[in-house]
Amino acid sequence: MSTRSRIGLELKNKSILSVYHHWDGYPEWLGRILKTHYNTREKVAELIDGGDMSSCWTDSRWDDSADGSYGPQYYSQRGDNCPPRLDADLCEYLLPEDSEEYSYLFRNGEWVCYSMNQFDDSKLPKIVEIPSAPLFV
Repeated sequence: MSTRSRIGLELKNKSILSVYHHWDGYPEWLGRILKTHYNTREKVAELIDGGDMSSCWTDSRWDDSADGSYGPQYYSQRGDNCPPRLDADLCEYLLPEDSEEYSYLFRNGEWVCYSMNQFDDSKLPKIVEIPSAPLFV
C-alpha cells in the first residue's frame, strides 16, 4: 500500500533533517517499525543519512543482492540522487507542499506522528497515536 510519509530528526538547533518514505506510511506499520527498530538518535540519523527511500524495513533490494536481511531500500541504491532535506523548524517541516499523508519526527528520544490529512491553513496537522505494540518483521 502506497501511503507516502516523511521521516524527520530534530537537530540541536531545532532544524529538521528528513527523508521521503514511500510505502506503508500509516502509524500501524511505519510508526511501529520506527518505534521498534529506529528508536535511538543514532539509528534515526543513520536511517536518514541514506536519503529518500521506498521502504525503511524490507528484505527487497533494487538488484539481486537480497540476502534475506531487513533494512532500508534507498532510491540512491538504484542510482537516484535523493539526499535528505533540511527544514529550518517544525513549521517549515510540516508545510503541506508535498503529498505525504503522515510526517514522523524523532525529538527528545520519542517518535511523534502528524496526520497531514488533517492539515488546513488555520492549524498544524493533528498528532496521531502510534500503536505501542512492537511490529516484529
